[in-house]
Amino acid sequence: MANQDDLLTLSQAAHALGRSVKDIKSLIRRGELTATQVGADLLVSHQSVLYYYASKFERSRLARLRRLQMLKTGAITFLILSLITIFALYQLTDYIARPLARMNSVPRAGEWPMFHRDPAHSGNANANSTLPQGKLKWAFPTGGPIYSSPAVADGTVYFGSRDNKLYALDAVTGAKRWEFETGSWVESSPAIANGTVYFGSNDGRLYALDMHTGEKLWDFKTSYSIISSPAVADGIVYFGGFDYGIYAIDGATGKKRWSFMTGDLVIPSPTVANGIVYAGSADGFFYAVDAYNGRFRLRFPTPSVHSSPVALDGTVYFSNISGRLYAIAGNARSWPEEKNVRPWWAMVWAWGYAPRPPDASGFLWRLQVDTIATSSPVVAEGSLYLASERKLSAINIQARKKTWVFEAGGSIQSSPAIVGSTLYVGSDDGNLYAVDTATGKKLWEIPTRGKITSSPAVGNATVYVGSHDGNLYAIE
Repeated sequence: MANQDDLLTLSQAAHALGRSVKDIKSLIRRGELTATQVGADLLVSHQSVLYYYASKFERSRLARLRRLQMLKTGAITFLILSLITIFALYQLTDYIARPLARMNSVPRAGEWPMFHRDPAHSGNANANSTLPQGKLKWAFPTGGPIYSSPAVADGTVYFGSRDNKLYALDAVTGAKRWEFETGSWVESSPAIANGTVYFGSNDGRLYALDMHTGEKLWDFKTSYSIISSPAVADGIVYFGGFDYGIYAIDGATGKKRWSFMTGDLVIPSPTVANGIVYAGSADGFFYAVDAYNGRFRLRFPTPSVHSSPVALDGTVYFSNISGRLYAIAGNARSWPEEKNVRPWWAMVWAWGYAPRPPDASGFLWRLQVDTIATSSPVVAEGSLYLASERKLSAINIQARKKTWVFEAGGSIQSSPAIVGSTLYVGSDDGNLYAVDTATGKKLWEIPTRGKITSSPAVGNATVYVGSHDGNLYAIE
């Protein structure tokens, strides 16, 4: 009688040979199949089965590895593409990080706290109060010519002089409240915000003083002169330097938030609007950078810019030393390597081998106003007012045409200020002029004994302006 192991072997043999156990037994009895053959066939069968299953397992393992490798490669590719997309969106668009529109400030009525009144450099008081009538109220003498434009805040007028000092005077009487001496000329116009006066000096420092006492709170050192007038928005002080930089300084601590380097002198006061800083440079470009972090946005080609832009309703207007007025989109961005690609593209186009290159990023329109312009424009009621050479021009923005021209007796480097229906501007002929905005007719003039390159400031029905004769004048 067969034991259990024998039955198991026969069963395995039957399975291996594809026969029934009964058939195997019958073949063994007839001698047609020996136990040795059964063992050999069984061994071969086991090896075949093991090879089959081993091969199947290996194929399965390799397939899993291939799938894992594909998933890994896909994940890495997706991550890289995502990072490239995010970087491109961050650098080239505002989808990820929009400029902070809150980075603005609005002066109180009756005040003119910085160059051209506010960070957007509107130069417009929008006042319906009594307008100055051209009568001298007082004059305050200093020890040098006055290039600095005055600022008016909290009943005090602040200005600098080439006698190296910044002055604070009573706005009504002209009495001196305090003075502060720096290491060189003060041609920069002061800005007042949060109880502090900020201004630059040709000694290369930006100063912060207590507006009531004149006590120094801090100073920030740059490499060269600062004649750029600071603009203050949301507690940050922005200015340009002769070291080619545009700076953002914390107004409370004097610590640098960021700096952006251009290719040459930054003479004008930066304009701040809707979270973007705009400034021209002597390097032949006009720049836009993020006000919060200094991130580059726009490099617009133009001859040297010595005047400050004005920003209004999403458009930025500025003039260059060639007498051209430009309008550019305030939120425009330069495309990658535009500065380097455009000249080559234009050259290949000129040879007839490429289509015409597109306009520079941000370009809306331009107008040739005169042969030279260093004055900053002002905008009011659909018109833009710009001084150039001896002329003060009114330009209809929609039509892009001059509507009137007023001619002074000397060049106009002073930037006009507008209050209600009257423009105020100084001239190298030594006169301060009041001009009607609708007609361009002179309303009055008042003489000084030197050039007026200082830009007027208006507060509480009084115009304040400095002269190269060393006096600050108050006209009511």
